[in-house]
Amino acid sequence: MSALWQALQQQAAEPFSLRQAFSADPERANRYRVDACGIELDYSKNLIDAKRWQSLLQLAAQSDIVALRQRMVQGEAINHTEQRAVGHMRLRLPEQALQQLDDASVVSEIRQCRQKMTALVNQLHQQSYLGYSGQPIRDLIWVGIGGSLLGPQMACEALSPFNKSPVSIHFAGNIDGAVVHDLCRSLQPETTLVVVASKSFGTEETRQNALTLRQWFLDQGADQAAIARHFWATSSNIQAAADFGIVPEHILPMWDWVGGRYSIWSAIGLPLALQLGNEQFDQFLAGAYAMDQHFLSADAASNMPVILALLGVWYINGMGCQSQALLPYNHYLRLLPSYVQQLDMESNGKQVDHQGQPLPCATAPVIWGDAGTNGQHAYHQLLHQSQLVIPADFILAAKPQHGLHDHQLRLAAHCFAQTQALMQGKTVEEAKAECLAQGMSEAAASALAPHKASPGNKPSNTLLLPELSPYYLGALLALYEHKVFCQGAIWQLNSFDQWGVELGKQLSGPIYQALNGKSSVFDSSTNALLASLQRHLTSSENA
Repeated sequence: MSALWQALQQQAAEPFSLRQAFSADPERANRYRVDACGIELDYSKNLIDAKRWQSLLQLAAQSDIVALRQRMVQGEAINHTEQRAVGHMRLRLPEQALQQLDDASVVSEIRQCRQKMTALVNQLHQQSYLGYSGQPIRDLIWVGIGGSLLGPQMACEALSPFNKSPVSIHFAGNIDGAVVHDLCRSLQPETTLVVVASKSFGTEETRQNALTLRQWFLDQGADQAAIARHFWATSSNIQAAADFGIVPEHILPMWDWVGGRYSIWSAIGLPLALQLGNEQFDQFLAGAYAMDQHFLSADAASNMPVILALLGVWYINGMGCQSQALLPYNHYLRLLPSYVQQLDMESNGKQVDHQGQPLPCATAPVIWGDAGTNGQHAYHQLLHQSQLVIPADFILAAKPQHGLHDHQLRLAAHCFAQTQALMQGKTVEEAKAECLAQGMSEAAASALAPHKASPGNKPSNTLLLPELSPYYLGALLALYEHKVFCQGAIWQLNSFDQWGVELGKQLSGPIYQALNGKSSVFDSSTNALLASLQRHLTSSENA
């Protein structure tokens, strides 16, 4: 462990009071505040002072952030375990910047993909794309899993007030049969388009759902020509998609230099482009591009992704925090915590460094949260009064997408009050005085005060967006992408592979075969669970 890491841990052990910090420094809120792409970050309610912050900035300077960032931009295979470049930032380049890329084939592929997406969106919006019975398409089922689903589903929910599409969008991800079962009950094949999103076209959940939907078409009288008309794919396995029945002109590309959790900017963003229309989807890309430019050009002290990354490292490695709350005070952002869960935990939930050596410290936190103000009546109790220190990001869009002005003011008041309460808390003496002011006796006030007191000194960030528009959502998602990148660089790990998800997939195959009657012996717990499940299934079949 370096001397700087040791100094940071020593500083973390020193007493620190947010109350006293704000009282001693009237300029603290301005000192720890930064703007980027129209988004304001107030990070003054963190357990930092000038000495701690300078140490963290030194950590950034000594890390691989700048060098690794440059290698990423240059197209080097920084995902070294899979020998892949990391090029998702290319996908949000405007045309003029796209022309400056050195790789002409990549430029051509990106352009062709954009043109194909634009044409399909226009056809669906104009209702000129007709199904096999001659009726226009009215519903689209997006079949994917993980990054191929979480991104477009979250973004479509977040930007639903901007919906301009005559086509309703539905998502099928979970292999649980209830998902496609319910969709098939409510939709008509002749007016439904199905898009299968799978790089390999072999992901079990996606393939099984796609096969079930294809059978639904066939059961309703559709022929192979109708399947070819109604099924599209975004995949890199052209042959597998063709074997399924999807014609080549209905296949949008996926590239090995774009990871699933970074793919919303690619053809995986088709549902969002369909919902918004092409011009607004371009604004979504423009917001992300603006954040890219900020990340690439701003110095560490004013670089919003770097700041968020350093604060996260400070709490995980300096103070032993194991989780982080992501609290959007916006109904439409309620799926954002799930999206960032994958982005952060799949990227940096690792145990070894670039050389395969065990990491000397913890890495990614457990990300969780929900839309405010719902959480205030659930888990905020733990945030305020438990002994745990759980850093929290509060996100608020200033301008709402509705005309209920007083609702917005009350929502903002709750958001700001939560960060204030977490910071300052309430002492036992303050709680007792409050009880006495309410007319309680001395004895009753003394007895109740400890229960009403809150320790405070709980850290939080506040991100204020002018509004939740395509542009600002794009910037917000890129902000969290770059934050995760910076933390991976500091921890010296590969943020772009995900080998940990493979083992469960490998083991599910033999277990599935055992459930279909093939004899296999597993551990005693798995054997017992298999026997119990078979017993339940047999009893339901005989009922």
